[in-house]
Amino acid sequence: MARIKIVTDSACDLTPEIAAANDVAVVPLSIRFGDKEYIDRADITPTQFWDLCRSAKELPETAAPSPGQFQDAFRSAKEEGYDGAVCINLSAALSGTYQSALTAAEAMAAEFPVIVVDSKAVTMAQGLMVLAAAEQAKAGMTGEEIAAATTASIDRVHVLGVLDTLEHLVKGGRVGGAKGLLGSMLSIKPILELRDGLVAEESKQRTRTRAIKYLADKVKADAPFERVAIVHGDASDLDVMMSSLEGVDLGTDLIVSDLGPVVGTHGGPGLIGVCYITKG
Repeated sequence: MARIKIVTDSACDLTPEIAAANDVAVVPLSIRFGDKEYIDRADITPTQFWDLCRSAKELPETAAPSPGQFQDAFRSAKEEGYDGAVCINLSAALSGTYQSALTAAEAMAAEFPVIVVDSKAVTMAQGLMVLAAAEQAKAGMTGEEIAAATTASIDRVHVLGVLDTLEHLVKGGRVGGAKGLLGSMLSIKPILELRDGLVAEESKQRTRTRAIKYLADKVKADAPFERVAIVHGDASDLDVMMSSLEGVDLGTDLIVSDLGPVVGTHGGPGLIGVCYITKG
C-alpha cells in the first residue's frame, strides 16, 4: 500500500494541532507590515495579526512561499518514507502559491512524485479539502486517486462570509475619497462568497444581525453536508454564528478556526465565514 503525504499551504487556516493530528505538512505564506516580514503562524499568531491590522495605516501584504520551501516539505516526506505526495494549494487565481508548488514538484519529479492540485478555494474551504485528502491517504488511496477525488469535489466546496467593517476596503483603495458614500455605507455588511476561485460579493445586508441570519439561512439551504467549518477574524459574536447552526447535520464535527491573512488582509477584523463541502 502506497504511503502518500498530504501537503498544503497556510492559507488553508488549519490550526497546527489539526494539521499535526492529520499528518498534514503546512508550508507557510509570509506577511509584511511595512518593512517587517512575518512567517504565518510561526512568527505571528492570528491574534497578533489582527492587532497589527487594527493599528496599521496601510494593508499588509502577503507573499507566496518559494518553490524551495515546498521542495523542503517534499524532501522531508521522502526522507520519512513516503512514496509520494499530493499538494493542495489555495486558489491559483488569488496567489502564486500554486505555481511555486508546481515548480517545486517538477524539480523533484526524478526523485519523488508529487501531484499539485489547485483547490480553487481558500481558508477552511481549502482546509476541509485537505482533511478529506488526509483521510483518503490514511485509507490507502494512491496519489492519483486522492488528486482526482479532490478535483472532483471542487464544485461542492463553498465559502460564505460577512464583513464587519469596510475599513480595510478603504485602506485598499476600494472606496477612495467618496466620503459621503462611505458614510452611507457604514451600516452595510457585505456578504462574500467564493466564485470561480475568487472572493466576490454575494449580497449586502443592512445590519450585522441580519447578515449573520442571512448567512446561516444560506448555509442551511445547502444541506446535507460532508464537512463544515467556521472561520473568524477575532469576531466577538462568533457564538451567535455557531448557535445558528445548532441542530443542523454537519456531516462531521464542526471545526472552528482563526481566519488567516490571505482573506483577512482584505476582509478585516470581525469577518465571519462558513466553509463547507456538500454531499455529492
